Amino acid sequence: MITIRKAQDRGPSNLGWLNSKHTFSFGHYYDAQYMGFESLRVINDDHVKAGMGFGTHPHENMEIISYVLDGALAHKDSMGNGSVIKPGEVQLMSAGSGITHSEYNHSKTDEVHFLQIWFMPNERNLTPGYHQKYFDDSQKRGQFCLVVSADGRNDSLTINQNMDMSVALFNGNEAANYELADNHKAWVHIARGDVTMNSHKLKAGDGVAVEETSELDFADGNNAEVIIFDMA
Repeated sequence: MITIRKAQDRGPSNLGWLNSKHTFSFGHYYDAQYMGFESLRVINDDHVKAGMGFGTHPHENMEIISYVLDGALAHKDSMGNGSVIKPGEVQLMSAGSGITHSEYNHSKTDEVHFLQIWFMPNERNLTPGYHQKYFDDSQKRGQFCLVVSADGRNDSLTINQNMDMSVALFNGNEAANYELADNHKAWVHIARGDVTMNSHKLKAGDGVAVEETSELDFADGNNAEVIIFDMA
């Protein structure tokens, strides 16, 4: 079964410096039908103006992925980490028993566009952790590249949840198949561009809940970037 959540149906939030679309209920946006999907709790599609950002704030018992699409995002946290996240890089922060951090647009002139993704952890009050890694476009071109997993296989980042996150790029005649194991569900997020999945035409911002379906076929991409969250 494939259920499409269209981009325009997401929850809007505009604070002036931050323009965001929420796939699931978040902050002042509430939709009882979209509280999350399995262990996936948040996908926020954030545009942050130059020089602006999220001041120091706390998190606990959440696995937080930041995925930059355009621009650069500056990060600092109470574990002593300080970094700049750019397109192609995946940042994974395990909040565990508790951390504080800040995220700001690193540029004084250009907007940053990134996805803020939260997963519930498989255990509470774990030791906080931080990881960041670059994955080249060549690893994703016309194929799915594993970037986050529960076991860190294939040099992916390790998350405290039974979940695989894979990313692919499709343009022109590039095509790929993704196979889900038995009893797995998935959420597909179209980060940019247009693509066809199992005969469904999808565009940037669209999300797809996949249940009781094992084969996902992607083709006819137009500068598309596709993220699959594969959950047992």
